[in-house]
Amino acid sequence: MYPKRKGSLMKIVVIGGTGLIGSKVVTKLNEHGHEAVAASPDTGVNSITGEGLAEVMTRANVLIDVSNAPAWEDSAVMDFFTTATTNLLAEAERAGVGHYVALSVVGTQKLGESGYFRAKIAQEQLIVDSGLPYTIVHATQFFEFLKQIAQAATQGDEVRLPPAQIQPIAAEDVAIAVGRTAAGEPHNGIVEVAGPEQYRLDELIRGILAKRNDPRTVVTDDQAQYFGITPTGGDLVPEFPDPMLGATHLKDWVAQQLAAA
Repeated sequence: MYPKRKGSLMKIVVIGGTGLIGSKVVTKLNEHGHEAVAASPDTGVNSITGEGLAEVMTRANVLIDVSNAPAWEDSAVMDFFTTATTNLLAEAERAGVGHYVALSVVGTQKLGESGYFRAKIAQEQLIVDSGLPYTIVHATQFFEFLKQIAQAATQGDEVRLPPAQIQPIAAEDVAIAVGRTAAGEPHNGIVEVAGPEQYRLDELIRGILAKRNDPRTVVTDDQAQYFGITPTGGDLVPEFPDPMLGATHLKDWVAQQLAAA
């Protein structure tokens, strides 16, 4: 069950509410009786230009930001997160929002070698400095992006990956965690959510490719990059004790995907 703060239902605006995570968050919050509103360019709301923000934020109790940059070039992604977050924080303050929730990534503060993560660090700092009650949800990598991990690491017929630990999670479980967090009281800090099991990244992708009869060979390479970073040790797994854990096991998710295919 989702909490109902002070016994009341709330209007919750979900920025990025038509995307992979956002659409699930909207559905789950509405199922629990809240008035969740999907806000994205597809619905006439643009966090960069400010179009539609004032209107959608009318009567809002909570703002959730699960949006993502459309381009990952360093300057473009920095501009997206800083501009959008500045606009959202200003509108949230004007509307008297009592809880600002943002989805980010486990390990963000340790991954500054990547322009994307430098932009996420900047986004998080803007939220912390805003003075608004907030919670930042740090999620591990999604099951849904395992295919892209392999593709990004492919060189010819080899997939080169580091032996870093990873604890991936189903998008459905991320949405549940974000919804529950938004319906509760602000933490004024970070909460983490991850899948129920840890894996070594290279071994995980090797197993996934084998199940799909993919002929590519996974090569373990300590210097291989993962989306622009070279993770080591626990960079991609929760750093705090007792993170929220998703209920979906990877083997069950993969079986469902293969059955559907």
